[in-house]
Amino acid sequence: MCPLVDVASASNFQSFQLNHFHLDLRLNFTLKEMTGWLVLDLVPIQPGIDTLVLDTHPSLLIHSIDCKMPGSTQLDRPVSLTYRVDPFTDYGSSLNISLPGVVVQRGKGFQITLRFTTTDGPATWWLDPPLTCGQSQPLVFTLGHSVSNRSFFPCFDTPAVKSTYSATVRVPEGVMVLMSATRSSYSKPDRVFHFSMQYPVPAYLVALVAGELKHVDVGPRSRVWAEPCLLSCALNKLGGSVERWLAVAEDLFGPYPWGRYDIVFLPPSFPIVAMENPCLTFIISSILESRDFLLIDVIHEISHGWFGNAVTNATWEDMWLSEGLATYAQRRITTLAYGEAFTCLETRFRLDALHRQLRLLGDDSPVSKLQVTFEPGVNPSTLMNLFTYEKGFCFASYLCKLCGDVSRFDAFLRAYISQFKFSSVVAEDLIELFLDFFPALKEEGAAHREGLEFDRWLGGLGAPLYEPDLSAGGVLTRPVHQLCDLWADPAPDPNALAAFDLSTWTSFQTVLFLDRMLDRCPLPHGTGLSGAYSRLLASQSAEVQIRWLQMVVRSNYPPEIPAVRSFLHKHVSTHMQKAFLYVHDGRITGKKQDESFMIIYG
Repeated sequence: MCPLVDVASASNFQSFQLNHFHLDLRLNFTLKEMTGWLVLDLVPIQPGIDTLVLDTHPSLLIHSIDCKMPGSTQLDRPVSLTYRVDPFTDYGSSLNISLPGVVVQRGKGFQITLRFTTTDGPATWWLDPPLTCGQSQPLVFTLGHSVSNRSFFPCFDTPAVKSTYSATVRVPEGVMVLMSATRSSYSKPDRVFHFSMQYPVPAYLVALVAGELKHVDVGPRSRVWAEPCLLSCALNKLGGSVERWLAVAEDLFGPYPWGRYDIVFLPPSFPIVAMENPCLTFIISSILESRDFLLIDVIHEISHGWFGNAVTNATWEDMWLSEGLATYAQRRITTLAYGEAFTCLETRFRLDALHRQLRLLGDDSPVSKLQVTFEPGVNPSTLMNLFTYEKGFCFASYLCKLCGDVSRFDAFLRAYISQFKFSSVVAEDLIELFLDFFPALKEEGAAHREGLEFDRWLGGLGAPLYEPDLSAGGVLTRPVHQLCDLWADPAPDPNALAAFDLSTWTSFQTVLFLDRMLDRCPLPHGTGLSGAYSRLLASQSAEVQIRWLQMVVRSNYPPEIPAVRSFLHKHVSTHMQKAFLYVHDGRITGKKQDESFMIIYG
């Protein structure tokens, strides 16, 4: 087998085994810095290696690097090492550390200690009090996906490498610190938090948040964290649902691998909807405005406990193994918890968005592949899109259809987790196990059915080759279609319109309606739409409002423009420390330093 290559990492991770690492950090909110050191426990696995190369970032300042020789004692002085930092891409640098020959003895472990300061890089978000929900205390959080944690600490920043880790974090009095770890403790006299992750994780899943945070237990293995002003709302919205969702997931995919499942709600400054850090999901607080989007996003992050966190894509070219399988698992959970109609409605909404994106990009867009080939220098985060989620989901649904029974595919997914838990895989690992698990399919050549070849699924451009039957959602989608058809008439019948009460609809029905109306913008009867729905939609969630206000912009309804400004001020202006944002063709987009991103709600 050829050595695994990750073009998004400058490191020589193939040459070493990383057994464990320890972080010791001191947080300074005034300077917006983290200072400390990192200890790497390494074992050379290739002969003749005289350099250790780690991923780093220009915002991360290296002060010194030293090494403890194999067999040395606590009394032996560490050896100072020489190093240099070289350019790599616009999202990182390479840290090249020269190793003495006596250190690099194949199969024998050694320790590297790096002293450094983390400043305002892509991974760390320092929020002044006005940018928090409570607006009284500062807050900091980190976000490592996909390749940002190289600006948090020097590392093998590739999902191919997993290890356990521990951390010690020193903070000012009154600051609570959380990390994506299985164990934590606090020494009050020293104001020091201690963390330990006992299961191996890739670098991008190491996460930290610190600020004025309180918690409430919502189950035997779950608690909700938030700023005090948000906590009661979060508790009311979630109630006892988290344990119920975990139990359904365990029935489907086997025991939850991580012990605890906690959630921390972060201010609207959080740049994405949610992040599946093991043991501690980060999620944007504005999601609390919509019950439907809240439950979908939390269940999706729960699904990552198996798909993405326990079994991880070895390179970002196979990101669909994480997001596509987690989306499939999420919909298996919601089908059992909320019924097939609800799941089909949510799926229809997402697949509509997929086809809308395909029309925008074109059928020949290279980002429509499941297995995207990254050119050196391309930031994987810029190619994270709906194809990763929805085309991956459709491929998983097709594999399920081949099995002939959904419970048989559930059994395969349990075997997949059992086989590869706490390791990193490529698509070929999944497919090989699938065909071995179903030998009859292998014998009949299911991987090579004309027009549905597995290779075509992975490398082909354009729309999914198969989409699951969503007719069970008709009871919820039919009213949406009927209302859209009424508004297609230049002079819609007011009595017919009055028969549709959007206040009784689910969030997904409303956003499906608005998305389909957006497809028809600009609309000739904007005044009628505004009169019918403006007041109702203005009181609904950000997911609804952002679509309604796009209609306002695209159809040029002057009376509603102040509402656009108000929405942007509430939901977007908090990013101004690291981003500039603008409205273009009704779509909110922006730049976070050198990383393109889109604000997506839900």
